[in-house]
Amino acid sequence: MKNHKDIQLRSTSTLKNALKIIDDGAMKIALVIGEYEKLLGTITDGDIRRALLSKKTLNDTIKDVYFKNPVTAKKDISRENLQYLCKKNKINQVPIVDDDRRIIDLFIMDSGLPIKQYENHVVLMVGGFGTRLRPLTNNIPKPMLNVGNKPILQTIIEGFANNNFRNITMCLGYKSNIIQNYFQDGGNFGVNIEYIVEEKRMGTAGALTLLKNKLNKPVFVMNGDLLTNINFEKMLDFHESSNSKATMCVREYDVEVPYGVVSVDGEKIVSIEEKPVHRFFVNAGVYLLEPECIDLIPSNKFYDMPSLFEELIKSNRKTTPFPLKEYWLDIGRIADYEKANSEYHSVF
Repeated sequence: MKNHKDIQLRSTSTLKNALKIIDDGAMKIALVIGEYEKLLGTITDGDIRRALLSKKTLNDTIKDVYFKNPVTAKKDISRENLQYLCKKNKINQVPIVDDDRRIIDLFIMDSGLPIKQYENHVVLMVGGFGTRLRPLTNNIPKPMLNVGNKPILQTIIEGFANNNFRNITMCLGYKSNIIQNYFQDGGNFGVNIEYIVEEKRMGTAGALTLLKNKLNKPVFVMNGDLLTNINFEKMLDFHESSNSKATMCVREYDVEVPYGVVSVDGEKIVSIEEKPVHRFFVNAGVYLLEPECIDLIPSNKFYDMPSLFEELIKSNRKTTPFPLKEYWLDIGRIADYEKANSEYHSVF
């Protein structure tokens, strides 16, 4: 690989710079180098997202984030042994180095193979009434409202198709015929679409019990009123590398206290912090579930996704947050809808 220099960076680089190199390089990895281009380690999108979960910001350096003991190989190794190294260590890239650990090349497991088509199913929850968006939703379901001259739901489907996820099921309710007539079998949008029409409201988790086919791979579940350019392939990589049973997209939400906050200890003032900002992670409405999670959902009952996660946590099954750094907007109110239209073309 002749352009491995394009994905090199120093340990003093910021997380933001690392993300740009990883995204622009399209190799899912960046190589961290020191003097004389000696390999110090590697960094991936997953490493950066885990750093964000530990309260680091995109302006922090990668010094304490990158992986310092990557698997490497010498230049005379065979392709078969490189493939074995990848499979044994569950990795997709192996840096090729000389005796002084200077980078010669980068072996990529999938190089030369056809673009991967994922078999994972995507379930879109598009049955809501959109009452907070009335009168816009008086005659049309919320996911079919136009943002950027196309329905919100079309942008969601195109996002999955562009990430090579093409098996889609829509859980329908309010004015379901409008959605079915527009998308039909999905062929015009490069996907395969099946429909489930809920006879009663089942919730974002309860509707999964209506799936016709038994699943054997992690399934995406997403609310149909979200506008985001999330990379779903990276989310799947993160989910699988974390050995998680259920992954939830989360995003930072800041709350500023509009006053000076006084900390007291008995009759003594300990400190005063002027207008502090408290940061939280909030549910972003995109999930990845192992098939076994669906077995925990009660049948024929309204059941929301937070309830499922609470059950998974209670039963000590691993649940993982996937922090969003991409654009995300929940189109729940008129103001959100107007904002989505004003920002769409600059984002997408």
